[in-house]
Amino acid sequence: MTPARRTTGLSRRHFALALPSALLASGCAAPHQGIGRPGDPIVLTLLSHYASGELKEALQGPVDEWNATHDLVKVRTKAVEFTDLLTTFMVRQAAGQGADIVHPYCLWNGQLVRAGVLRPAPSEHAEEITRGYGKAAVGSASVEGKIYGYPTEVQTYALYYNKRLLREAGVDGPPRTWRELEKTAYRTTRRDQYGNTLVQGFGLSTYDDSTTVGQTLALLNAAGGTFVSADGRTTAIDSPAGRAVFDLEHRLVVKGASAPGVNVYQAFPSGQVAMVVSAGWWTTSLKTLMGKDYRDVGVAPVPVPEADDKRATLSTGFMLGVNAACRHPREAWEFLRWLNTDRVRVKGATATRMSALQVSVGSLTGRADDMRTLLGQGGDPNLRPFLDALAYAVPEPNVPGAQQAKSLLRKNIEALWTGQQSVDEALRTTRRQVDQEVSRSW
Repeated sequence: MTPARRTTGLSRRHFALALPSALLASGCAAPHQGIGRPGDPIVLTLLSHYASGELKEALQGPVDEWNATHDLVKVRTKAVEFTDLLTTFMVRQAAGQGADIVHPYCLWNGQLVRAGVLRPAPSEHAEEITRGYGKAAVGSASVEGKIYGYPTEVQTYALYYNKRLLREAGVDGPPRTWRELEKTAYRTTRRDQYGNTLVQGFGLSTYDDSTTVGQTLALLNAAGGTFVSADGRTTAIDSPAGRAVFDLEHRLVVKGASAPGVNVYQAFPSGQVAMVVSAGWWTTSLKTLMGKDYRDVGVAPVPVPEADDKRATLSTGFMLGVNAACRHPREAWEFLRWLNTDRVRVKGATATRMSALQVSVGSLTGRADDMRTLLGQGGDPNLRPFLDALAYAVPEPNVPGAQQAKSLLRKNIEALWTGQQSVDEALRTTRRQVDQEVSRSW
């Protein structure tokens, strides 16, 4: 997911801490930001990508609550755009100016651990995380078996479909198997008299890493495959499951049911795509974009190759962790515990502050109990398949070279879709390039 895409342009509120910054003690900040005086409260900095709009407001609310109720420890938020977040973590750490609390995309965790940015969660926090979150969320927040933070936003992938387009093509409901998926894709594809595509049956898109790779890995997981081996040292894409996924996508493109050059984020809301695999964050955006036409949108689990196959899909996410260089780690972990485990009243129910935060912006956390409680109060039924998927989703690999491996996979998928590589060539090239990346010494 690219979080910036969720920013809706709502009016921005500006928040300021009540105490002047000159009176606040710095946590992990560089000395020139002030060391405070005896008796001054500790200030912990929290760096995230929640830089504007509803995301910024949603995070600032509980931070303001903490600051209003805690005299000895204050939290100050800082934010950069998602595209700059990883670089900011690495550069600031090297300069000795890393934030006390960081909010990374879990794909980067292996790299951040190797770079000395992340501190392992203390045992009591690790136990709480293991108890309170689903397996995929805990896996995303872990590196080599150690937990490094509290999962926050969790995204699972499912199949979006246009009920009207399926109905007009004589299809009763969403596909459950790959055979049904292909059949539905071909039946819903429409062209004009000149052969130009009016409606794609299944939307494959080269929009960005998270779109191109996310779609493919969700199908790969549904086929029982994985992108990276269990030991994290080789790719597992060149497998029967990987070949089946590449074959499926190749057929859809060659037969005209998919046009990868089209931006599905524009085409699906316009009724020009019948089906597409994407993450749950998109639901809220679709509701805003489509207005009354949103009633045509349905969501179903990612189809599996055969009817009796076990369900699986992709899970991605973010977490809040503590910097290895933080001078007040106990206080930082206590804030994270308060934010992510303490339960508060939310519209007649109880949930954690982070769960309430994520639901307020149309997202999920890895706390399935919170999600069922909050979504049961008149929530969008299209979010339920994403909630159900928390039980069977496979976390995105987060080995040290994961970001580069993801970019290499995208490059080869696009080469397959555009006819520059055959299925054999795409699998072989991906294996060679990704193996080189994930096996090198970091």
